[in-house]
Amino acid sequence: MHNIKTIGIVGAGQMGGGISQVAAAAGFTTIVFDSHNESLARCKDQHAKRLAREVEKGRMQQPDVEKTLGRISYIHYLDHMKACDIVIEAIVEDARVKKDLFAKLGKQFGADSQTILASNTSSISITELAAAAGPAADRVIGMHFFYPVPVMKLVEVIRGRQTAEGTTGRVAALAAALGKTAVPANDRAGFISNRVLMPMINEAFYAWMEGVAEPAHVDEIMKLGCNFPMGPLRLADFIGLDTCAHIMEVMADGLNSDRYRPCPLLKQLVAAGRLGDKSGRGVFEYPTK
Repeated sequence: MHNIKTIGIVGAGQMGGGISQVAAAAGFTTIVFDSHNESLARCKDQHAKRLAREVEKGRMQQPDVEKTLGRISYIHYLDHMKACDIVIEAIVEDARVKKDLFAKLGKQFGADSQTILASNTSSISITELAAAAGPAADRVIGMHFFYPVPVMKLVEVIRGRQTAEGTTGRVAALAAALGKTAVPANDRAGFISNRVLMPMINEAFYAWMEGVAEPAHVDEIMKLGCNFPMGPLRLADFIGLDTCAHIMEVMADGLNSDRYRPCPLLKQLVAAGRLGDKSGRGVFEYPTK
């Protein structure tokens, strides 16, 4: 049994917002922390809008939406998370920033605490984050959700060198309670999902750069020939070209291999501000409505 009743989320962005929505809908008391009040306001607004759409589509009833929203609180002081049984970090994918956060959490939830400290990182070493957490190292674990969180069923669960067996068991049980499937992976840069996915995306950029095929044709071949729901270049835009490039650099450094370095064309697009969906243009263009 996971014995978790209150879930804290650090970060009110797309991932943090999605994780907190799923947690509250599953019946957990949910606390969302962000240091920026505008981020919290936007997260609260998005929760209301997304859950209203669930009612429109017949997937939820209005009383259930009201109960879900009633379980979520939005705070801008980290020390207000003391009642949490697990804290899930969902902030920027930057090792230094994450380590700083885990150092703070390690002090807040010290050796006498049972609170689990989980990271939603998609590529950064859990062992390093656990080291930053000091006395809480055995309760640090990777809990990698996938976007959009309410839709995607997978949670990649990553143990660091210090992670206790009991921590892993509690997180796996929690994932099941959230309606997700927990799949274990060892602590190597990129874990499994990005270790396999990012080189494929990178190769698609190389194929485009070398004139093998135009982007739309690369994607169409992979969709029709490999039964992918989305081509690798379209997926890169969806993830964010800057995010893809950053994950590749983390993998190249972590795995000590330049074969994971981002394609020069990918880096050039990022430098030009063509980041994908979020900027309106990446590999493809996305006209504003």
